[in-house]
Amino acid sequence: MRVVALEEHFTVPHLVKRIDPRLIAARGFRPRKLAPGAVNPMDLAPEIGPQRLAAMDAAGITVQVLSNTGPGPDLVAGDEGIALAREMNDHLADEVARHPDRFAGFTVLPMAAPEGCADELRRCVRDLGFVGALINGTCDGRFLDDPAYDALLAAAVELDVPIYIHPHLAPASVRDAYFGGLEPGAARVLEAAGWGWHQETGLHVLRLVLGGTLDKHPKLKLVIGHMGEMLPMMMARADDVFAVDATHLSRPISRTIQDQVWITTSGIFSQPPLIAALMTFGIDRLMFSVDYPYASNAKGKAFLENAPLPPAELAKLAHGNADQLLKLRVA
Repeated sequence: MRVVALEEHFTVPHLVKRIDPRLIAARGFRPRKLAPGAVNPMDLAPEIGPQRLAAMDAAGITVQVLSNTGPGPDLVAGDEGIALAREMNDHLADEVARHPDRFAGFTVLPMAAPEGCADELRRCVRDLGFVGALINGTCDGRFLDDPAYDALLAAAVELDVPIYIHPHLAPASVRDAYFGGLEPGAARVLEAAGWGWHQETGLHVLRLVLGGTLDKHPKLKLVIGHMGEMLPMMMARADDVFAVDATHLSRPISRTIQDQVWITTSGIFSQPPLIAALMTFGIDRLMFSVDYPYASNAKGKAFLENAPLPPAELAKLAHGNADQLLKLRVA
């Protein structure tokens, strides 16, 4: 069966070295603790070739949609950030061109230079053949509902491509208040994959709804990972508790999210979250992802093989929904 994974990451070390280390430290990047014998994911992320392809083949993954993992151009303001994003996108385009049947690309954007985002998205979609964009959470404390990003959202609608909202580390003030005072390793994980990433991305989507941004751009398509970033269990409650305080919206919160948001499995490979996602978003909004190199292709494969779905729905999860949303070329 064809399998498309669309939250799969790469980096370009020689370009990352151009970012001021003080910016990287201020954004909260810290060394990860590895299990004995484990490979550092950042050692795997730069390679887009035989090693990655072999790992994909072993797990039965047909296509990876590649996106930049941080640190990236979103840390760099002005023309320098725009230039860095352009070089990273050109690098990715060259790699995709070597294996166009195995890889596709999401645009990395200069989010600290909002004035350059729409033009870079247009260039990457029209000239490089990219299938959308992926952004890493907030930038300088701003979410996508900030007016500075309105031209970017309009461009995504114009091009009919989705924006994938990926988690990022918390702004410093949030980090200190929510995750301070703990053992450093536990604090790092709690801020990131253990909790903080997911609640912030769910919050990001809710801000786009409550701020009226999705009403303003009703054809905007968003993707979020990790089986919906906690939203499946919270949408009915949101409809209930916001009922008298969100009358400025044209649709109920859950309806807006179900109309405009797709979710992926990235890194969440157990059945209870899958069942919740199916019951709230439905099979037509659910897509497979691994989150390589941070999650295991083998675990993703096992999850897909054991998903309690009939063949037609399994095909939608594995590739059909992604093929349709991203307009992927199918041999």
